[in-house]
Amino acid sequence: MTTRRKTPEELRSHRWYGVDDMRSFGHRSRTAQMGFHRSDYAGKPVIAIVNTWSDINPCHTHFRQRAEEVKRGVWQAGGFPVEMPAMSLSEPFQKPTTMLYRNLLAMETEELLRSYPVDGCVLMGGCDKTTPALVMGALSMNLPAIFMPAGPMLRGDFRGQYLGSGSDTWKYWAELRAGNITQEDWRGVEEGIARAPGHCMTMGTASTMTSAAEAMGLTLPGAASIPAADSRHAQMATLTGKRIVDMVWEDLKVRDIVDARAVDNAVTAVLALGGSTNAIVHLIALARRAAVPLDLARFDALARRTPVLANIRPSGKFLMEDFFYAGGLRGLLARLPDLLDASAATVNGRTLGENLAGAAVWNDEVIRPRDNPVVAADGLAVLTGNLAPRGAVIKPPAMEARLQRHTGPAVVFASYDDMAARIDDPDLPVTADSVIVLQGAGPQGAPGMPEWGQLPIPKKLLKEGVRDMVRISDARMSGTSYGACVLHVAPESHVGGPLALVRDGDLISLDVPARRLELNVDAAELERRRAAWKPPAPRFERGFGALYLTHVTQADQGCDFDFLEDGAPTPDPEIH
Repeated sequence: MTTRRKTPEELRSHRWYGVDDMRSFGHRSRTAQMGFHRSDYAGKPVIAIVNTWSDINPCHTHFRQRAEEVKRGVWQAGGFPVEMPAMSLSEPFQKPTTMLYRNLLAMETEELLRSYPVDGCVLMGGCDKTTPALVMGALSMNLPAIFMPAGPMLRGDFRGQYLGSGSDTWKYWAELRAGNITQEDWRGVEEGIARAPGHCMTMGTASTMTSAAEAMGLTLPGAASIPAADSRHAQMATLTGKRIVDMVWEDLKVRDIVDARAVDNAVTAVLALGGSTNAIVHLIALARRAAVPLDLARFDALARRTPVLANIRPSGKFLMEDFFYAGGLRGLLARLPDLLDASAATVNGRTLGENLAGAAVWNDEVIRPRDNPVVAADGLAVLTGNLAPRGAVIKPPAMEARLQRHTGPAVVFASYDDMAARIDDPDLPVTADSVIVLQGAGPQGAPGMPEWGQLPIPKKLLKEGVRDMVRISDARMSGTSYGACVLHVAPESHVGGPLALVRDGDLISLDVPARRLELNVDAAELERRRAAWKPPAPRFERGFGALYLTHVTQADQGCDFDFLEDGAPTPDPEIH
């Protein structure tokens, strides 16, 4: 990490503003047109505030105000803030899935930073795919960058019971389908489950990925755990704006921070949190942008040694608001000194170890001590076998333990529509021992690998009291989801992976401790099925969808575009 400070003439923005020619005249005069005097920006770092606010993103509804608080910090530190709206990936609303557009936001972020007079950036995000997208784009551009997490919403409430977004949606939906609660009850859950700005307050993908960004060194210490509605969140936004100005003068770039140590620290944090399975796809993509090797095997190796200490739904009992009061991510990481690389750099110029000094846990039930973990290891598990030659993932703490070793006959659905049409048919030949299989839900098949992986349990089984069974797909599932759901099967069925060859009645064996997923069908029979298989027609013929289908990689490779992975940043544009 360099200690020499840049001079004003070395700022990237100097090429736009500081040169005495006609083009710079145009830049300065147009900046004056917007009401800024030359003294507002001359010789100062220009800071892009990449804001993913929109009217249809409830997770970021407070970002209009937070952007102003970031600007306040930038001004106070002697920088020139420029707010730049970017695509808002709203998990609840965008269809077929925000995952289809993660790479588009990453591209937009990279190109915004490259094409404008920007010296450093504040990345404002939180809703699931937004965090990895912003960081991926910043890594590819490689300017000084700091992440400002949106923060979780406050706890939900229903008749005196705390509600967790997502997790309790699935729980009460199952009870409604089983006939155990009324429509009036269901309406009460709807009205109380999301009552404040911020992203999901369970350990879903949003909290998982913002925590991963902090563990990776990309936020101010403690930033990811602060609830969005807490006044300390606004203070953090201003401090973030102040810090990015110094990062520019110090020339502390994002790739100076995101190295192999940082990536391992992020994976370890995700595992100790009982984090979302989605983190596997996102962190692999992110690491590849930074030229850091990360694969499924590394995730599994770290999972075998990392205890789950965060007692947060869906794997545990509490919510992110409780986690913050209990000591937050700093408190949890302070309990893992032997599993983290304390020498890793962070955005505030200190090491991770220095930032964790003095961190404490105030509630051992919410953040468990090492001798009383939620589970001793295996917050996530990577499976391989003839049904998933390149891997699949499962979240053991979120499933019924009895299903960790299970063999049952397949009940196969060729598509989501097929499943929706038949899953509750009273004549469906399914029992609690069956293995429900969904095909056509992967990166290309769906397209976009939606969060369909928590496949519904048939209504007739719900009425019998069944609340978990083995389910397999090439889809993802929400980090707020739970159950014995095998996900991310690679290669996906749409490109001819073995999942495409499964038929009703085939016996499938799941063995989580042994990390195996096997289709118990004779090899010769599988070859006959393979010879008869025909590739489905492309889902898109034009536009971004066609680009996506041509270049998206499989789940085990991060679902990035092949042309956006590791490589030297594209040179800055010529200014003519």
